[in-house]
Amino acid sequence: MKIQLKQLFILAISGALLSACATAPIGMSSDIELTTLEELPASTAGSPYQVRPLETLEIAVFGSELLSGTYLPDEQGRLNFPLIGQVETEGLTPSGVEDVLEDKLRGQYILNPQVTVRPTKLPELTVSIGGEVKKPGTYTSSNSPTLLRAVYNAGGLSDYAKSQEVLVSRTVDGQKYIGVYNLTAIQRGNYPDPAIYPNDVIAVGDSPSKRFLQGLLAYVPLLTNTAVLIDRVR
Repeated sequence: MKIQLKQLFILAISGALLSACATAPIGMSSDIELTTLEELPASTAGSPYQVRPLETLEIAVFGSELLSGTYLPDEQGRLNFPLIGQVETEGLTPSGVEDVLEDKLRGQYILNPQVTVRPTKLPELTVSIGGEVKKPGTYTSSNSPTLLRAVYNAGGLSDYAKSQEVLVSRTVDGQKYIGVYNLTAIQRGNYPDPAIYPNDVIAVGDSPSKRFLQGLLAYVPLLTNTAVLIDRVR
């Protein structure tokens, strides 16, 4: 009876191991096509920063301390400004708000107005790192200029990481691109460490066979003092 149970367990192990090893490396959607590009396109400068509702602005009007000060657009991005009333700021860059204020002040109130608009706190530019890293999350892009640096910032690879399947998603001019990298080869210097840009999303793949083997080792002492496994799929 004990021999039969042992044989059944070994058969189950063999089937599960082959199944784990045969897992497709990367799921390919029908919407994804292979390009002839040898590297991800560099990110463009990105959309200019736009003023947001409920975001404090420091507005200075040269030569007019009464008009200069701190202003807060409402939920719709409307700003109440002295003398000229409501100003629509949503979708405008700080320089765009400057132009609107100068146009409304020019002539009737100030001959040649000079206005500067600065958000009191600019949002941090970030990259997102997930999958099989020790500390997945969002990190400042200035501290993650390359793929290796970004992964190191996230605590490095987890025990189940598949280092040859590291994906970097990037949108350039409205088109989404996905790069697949072998982190081990990059660490060895076989390939250059690719640049990472703000808003990039990094995902480190999972190795099902590693997970299976670790679970298997917990049961091996119950079967025999020695366990020999054959990996028929590479």
